[in-house]
Amino acid sequence: MNAITSGLRTAVAELTPGYFAMVMATGIVSISSWLMGIKPAAVILFRLNIALYAILWLLLLGRIIFYPRHFLADLGDHSRGAGYFTTVAGTCILGTQFVILDHALTPALLLLSLGAVLWIFLIYGVFALFTVRVDKPPFEKGINGSWLIAVVGTQSVSILSGLLVFELSFPHNGIVFFSLCMFLLGCMLYILIITLIFYRFMFFQFRPADLSHSYWINMGAVAITTLAGTVLIGNAPAYSFLNALLPFISGFTIFFWATATWWIPLLVVLGVWRFIIHREQIFYDPQYWSVVFPLGMYTTCTLRLAGAMKLDFLSLISCCFLFAALLGWTLVFLALLHSLAVSLRRPSTPV
Repeated sequence: MNAITSGLRTAVAELTPGYFAMVMATGIVSISSWLMGIKPAAVILFRLNIALYAILWLLLLGRIIFYPRHFLADLGDHSRGAGYFTTVAGTCILGTQFVILDHALTPALLLLSLGAVLWIFLIYGVFALFTVRVDKPPFEKGINGSWLIAVVGTQSVSILSGLLVFELSFPHNGIVFFSLCMFLLGCMLYILIITLIFYRFMFFQFRPADLSHSYWINMGAVAITTLAGTVLIGNAPAYSFLNALLPFISGFTIFFWATATWWIPLLVVLGVWRFIIHREQIFYDPQYWSVVFPLGMYTTCTLRLAGAMKLDFLSLISCCFLFAALLGWTLVFLALLHSLAVSLRRPSTPV
């Protein structure tokens, strides 16, 4: 019992800011499975995701209450602070599950409200702390793929807003306009941040250990942007101001899907360079969820793009990536269970 208590304290104190990526990954793989007709798996993952979301919030609240210095230190840390945007994305993706799988609008609306509040707090809090911090890290140490979770969080709010409006029987111009603005803000943030990341890729030395799994969000952020665009396209016929922007939104949506597609081979090549050529050890890391999430999101966004733009030939891509997403989720979840079992047997260290 003492080992479990000590292990729990350590887990709370050392909780990775980006751990809600597990909720993001589980949620989007569930949604992908549902849209592709594998409904039993989708429902199981949905129920599991509710439990994971509750557990992670208990751990995070425990960290804020009992280890506030740890929490605040991470919040203002250039390499870790942006990971807290996973709380926004996880919240809204779970809300999206409630809409798509359960047509439960009340919990989805509550999760949207929470996600929007978290987004406001983090988008200004995190970037303000980065700005006023005195001892800023070198560029190559401070920037990484986790910064793009700010894009993912922004677009997840846009998607859930748009889906809720689509489910309602009467028009809501304000919510649709909000969804559009969040989509555009997400586009702006991606263009700003990916420029910095690409500069980091091209002009600073990269060791294998520097290539963290979070860089898969390079692709995941544009995949969720594509999905947000398809939701707006679906809402366009009912809203004149949105319909007027339809050519722009459609073009931008395909642009971001093409960008997501472009990233995939490069990220695979870099993974081969890290794990096969340089033989980096593979062990469980919470950042692996940041690899599973883009796979599931690319599956979903491609399927929805095929439907929105009448590009049926793209559906085959979704089938291939759904298999990769399900396999990836299973492997990472098993690695998590193994890691938990090992940590319970290991003597705890004081926090």
